[in-house]
Amino acid sequence: MADPKFEIQMLHDRVMVKVERELEERRSSAGIVIPATVKMANRLVWGEVSGAGSNVRSVKSGDKVLFNPDDQYEVEVQGQLYLVLRERDLHAVATQQTDHGTGLYL
Repeated sequence: MADPKFEIQMLHDRVMVKVERELEERRSSAGIVIPATVKMANRLVWGEVSGAGSNVRSVKSGDKVLFNPDDQYEVEVQGQLYLVLRERDLHAVATQQTDHGTGLYL
């Protein structure tokens, strides 16, 4: 008999974010190569919302969000790394439809 599968449901104001890790080197706007091993202080990263609790108001599954990856709770599910955050720890959301955005697009 196979093991039962359990669906993960986020509670309250918690958001589960799939981390988009930068595994490759990147280039600055001036063309300087920055190796993947360089740790930049207070660098915010983008991730994709995989689940949101019932009290989350501003994001939904599939949205891209900007957040600080340090000091967050990590969880690994089926080999994929996720972070669990409070909604208030998110700095920005990138979605296709918005009422009051910045005019910048990903």
